[in-house]
Amino acid sequence: MNPTTPRSGIAERLAQLVRVPTVSARLDDSGPEPFVEFERVLRECYPLVHERLELEKVTDFGMLFRWPSASGSTSAPASGSPAVLMAHYDVVPVGDEDAWTHPPFSGTIVDGVVWGRGTLDDKGAVCVLMDAAENLLADGYAPARDVYLWLGGNEETYGSAAKAAVSLLKERGIVPWLVLDEGGAVVDEPLAGIHMDAAMVGVAEKGVLTLTLTARSEPGHASAPPRLSSTERIAAAVERLRRHPFPARIPAVTREMFRRFAVGAHGPFRLALRVIAAVPWLGARMLAAMGGEAAAVVRTTVAVTMLGGGTAANVLPEQASAVLNLRIAPGETATTAVRRVRRIVHDRHVTVTAEESHDPSPVSAADSEQFALVAKAVAGAYDGIPSIPYIQMSATDGRHFHEICPATYRFAPLKMTGAQRESIHGIDEHVTVDALERGERFYRELIRSF
Repeated sequence: MNPTTPRSGIAERLAQLVRVPTVSARLDDSGPEPFVEFERVLRECYPLVHERLELEKVTDFGMLFRWPSASGSTSAPASGSPAVLMAHYDVVPVGDEDAWTHPPFSGTIVDGVVWGRGTLDDKGAVCVLMDAAENLLADGYAPARDVYLWLGGNEETYGSAAKAAVSLLKERGIVPWLVLDEGGAVVDEPLAGIHMDAAMVGVAEKGVLTLTLTARSEPGHASAPPRLSSTERIAAAVERLRRHPFPARIPAVTREMFRRFAVGAHGPFRLALRVIAAVPWLGARMLAAMGGEAAAVVRTTVAVTMLGGGTAANVLPEQASAVLNLRIAPGETATTAVRRVRRIVHDRHVTVTAEESHDPSPVSAADSEQFALVAKAVAGAYDGIPSIPYIQMSATDGRHFHEICPATYRFAPLKMTGAQRESIHGIDEHVTVDALERGERFYRELIRSF
């Protein structure tokens, strides 16, 4: 039986978590103190979770809670086949704090909204997951299978803690039945022009590749420039990459996504969505021509994120560089992406160096029992809205868990408008109290379904 009334104060608990500035990118400057403080606040907010679940620290930045299955249950699955529910508590830097309506680490609550860095990414998910566990424990609930709660503290800096957790579970022979991490959300416009409430559940994610282009030339006075300086070589290389994007393709998962979008669409737009789903080559061209998020759905993307070179306005630089961030679509690998970039750059004076890479994840089934249970919990918490599979474009800790679990999905049960999605890693990040309450209900119903 569900608890009659979940514990009140979920917004206040999230506000407490937000007030701890666990900025992973600044760890070298600020030290581990905010992360230690976060663990203290977490214990204070969730006493039953800490009292009744087994907590194991994995590296300095990972917390693995084990919730044992109900003892003596003849129908309980083997404890070696648990569910793993994940979120992360580190956040990205803020930048200009004065640009925020409310201070980013204030946890201000106004008119049913909690403001602050991490309210959506990803302390909001930490809060609703932990609240659901606390409420179920208060009700005396024990799950039918082992449930692990994983909270990572360095997801924003490539997730070494999550990788260590996967290695630990692998050493123990544990093969999770389900892994659910952050990623998708409940949205009202899944893609530009598609207006419908939907829970976007990531069944895979793009790979990540960081490349550095470097060119050298003789330094000297700017009054006598060479035919091609290092800066011009880098500029030419970047322009060639812009003019020769990666090929556009629609994988089966994306076709299924558009097929499900078409069910909720009307008129000519419904026909267009059906064409995209039914004629992949044409759909890929249509989406690629739209640019932005639509194009990112169908191809590997290349973004120039940093440029460097030069020491003075009148001095020719000896070296220039560009840093590229690639999000690798299924069907490509980091190796094939590097090979293509080198071929397009086509300049022996420009070196292409891979700094960090991760191939696209395998695709988890959208017709599995696990996906169906996620969809059922979504429908219960969000008044029957559909769950739609998609390929996530950003990276999560979940990508590491594919190594031990074929049923790895990405979904944070929070409702977000387009403006809220843009605030992630940006300005004025915020979440509604209603979304928090529905997110807690989602996790409570999901855990009861295992």
